[in-house]
Amino acid sequence: MSTLPSTPLPTPDEEGALSSPIGRAASLMVAFLGLLWLVQLVNAGTDYSLAQSGGILPRQPSSLLDIVTSPFLHGSLEHLAGNALPLFSLGLMAAIPSPKRFLVMTLVVIVVGGFGVWLFSPENSVTVGASGVVFGYFGYLLLRGFVDRRPADVVISIGVALAYGYAMWNSVGFGREGVSWQGHVAGLVGGMVAALFLRLRRKKPVADASGGAVPGLPPAV
Repeated sequence: MSTLPSTPLPTPDEEGALSSPIGRAASLMVAFLGLLWLVQLVNAGTDYSLAQSGGILPRQPSSLLDIVTSPFLHGSLEHLAGNALPLFSLGLMAAIPSPKRFLVMTLVVIVVGGFGVWLFSPENSVTVGASGVVFGYFGYLLLRGFVDRRPADVVISIGVALAYGYAMWNSVGFGREGVSWQGHVAGLVGGMVAALFLRLRRKKPVADASGGAVPGLPPAV
């Protein structure tokens, strides 16, 4: 009688578990979108008073806190619906490697993009919406591969440029009434700043006494 090698059990990643990288990223983005829709229902139920009170008022010090609230508010159901698909797809790609890094990146995008809106938007305007975050995710993914210099991320950067480049350029909205091109451009800049700020640090090899690189050994004294 002979024995056969046992077949290894599938790992959580192979099973598509929620604990896998794509499972964590998808759960995070579903929760994010769920929060946006919940806020939108409350916003619509109050005749969009939340959007008026939580939107960014340019160059008013009292509205600096609205930088944080404005991405979660929208002016209509159509406004949110138009942001939902690119927000989910771009956010999913950005979140897969590290949800923690993704959350920090999102915060950088919101702060940088919102401050750009506060600084450059026209007088007597109120800016709300997650489209600046969408542009931020786009800018982050464009730059991340080339900053981190990981082949897979470089391919993603090229793919994002080819798949979304024209649509994003067409959505900037220069001179279009009711569209905050300032928020879109500032969000894009915020995503690129986040890619630079969060770039992966590469460990330098340690040299031995003869000058050769010896990975994992303490430096010679």
